[in-house]
Amino acid sequence: MDHHFVGIQELTGVPRVAVVIDVMRAFTVAAWAFERGVERIVLASTVSEALALKESHSGWLALKDGAPAAGFDAVNSPGLLRSCDFAGRTLVQKTTAGTVGALAVADAPLVLCASFVVAGPTARFLQNHDSGPVTFVVTGDAGQADEDLACAEYIGRSMAGGDVEAAPYLHRARTSRAAADLAGGRRSGYHTDDVDLCLEIDRFPFAMMARQEESLTVLRPAAVPDMQSSLR
Repeated sequence: MDHHFVGIQELTGVPRVAVVIDVMRAFTVAAWAFERGVERIVLASTVSEALALKESHSGWLALKDGAPAAGFDAVNSPGLLRSCDFAGRTLVQKTTAGTVGALAVADAPLVLCASFVVAGPTARFLQNHDSGPVTFVVTGDAGQADEDLACAEYIGRSMAGGDVEAAPYLHRARTSRAAADLAGGRRSGYHTDDVDLCLEIDRFPFAMMARQEESLTVLRPAAVPDMQSSLR
């Protein structure tokens, strides 16, 4: 299939199918949030909007990247998030790249958000929906992040069927600049396990779909039939 790989700034028009990739770490964190019981994730465009949404809805939580900050309940780190109990909660997420990319294509008929931890389920979801060519939005490093591009290419090849070896794509991600920055402690809100957690291929059996709900862009887990049989 003739898939397209673009950075956020390269988007023109509204794609029919968009898969927004942020491996390190927004959409790895989002998947972990669902694992920890979050019911839905509301994507915010600014830090102030995230705080305003939290403050105007009783029981909502807020998460951002960077260092811990007043008003926010969590940071954008899978290692720090995996011990949280968010059962039944709504989480507002604002990050530098991932949420920006998802909001940029929010009007597309089908929007999925992905990382390696949901790569296989995402590919299977797209196969089941006969989606045709996909616009992959590579959010990191102005569309040049190799960990995001590797994940996008892996999903694209997996959509074609057959056995796709994940190791070369994971190696590219592990040797990327983002991984080096995380491993070197050069990003705030960091746990020493973050890189490894971001590279757990198909850790979760669901895809993640973003839809418009009233005036909000909301991310929810999407079931993938028979996904367990295809996980390796």
